[in-house]
Amino acid sequence: MEIVSLKIKTFSASGFVYGYFWGGGEGAYPMRNVTANSLDELLTKANNGISDGSLDSGMGFESLTGAMMLIKEETKTFIEGKPYINTEYSVEFIGELNDEQLDFLNELDFDI
Repeated sequence: MEIVSLKIKTFSASGFVYGYFWGGGEGAYPMRNVTANSLDELLTKANNGISDGSLDSGMGFESLTGAMMLIKEETKTFIEGKPYINTEYSVEFIGELNDEQLDFLNELDFDI
């Protein structure tokens, strides 16, 4: 009997962007979900989204300074056609966030 296996790894991130509101003030809002086939690709997409404002899921910030992301790493292993899934989570901060902004984001809850 031959055992054939295949592994597929994917990454996704959800969380909160932090930035400056139109008209003054600052705060956080849920971010747009990001998916990729590698962690480097995911971080590149997210950092580009901070730079161009596209990581914001709808609030409409004047500018974004950073984000707190819950990264989901999912590995699907197919053995004899049957999928076996391993899921791991990590938290990543991106952008330029000061200590006060990091503390604010750490008070927010992820919805897993």
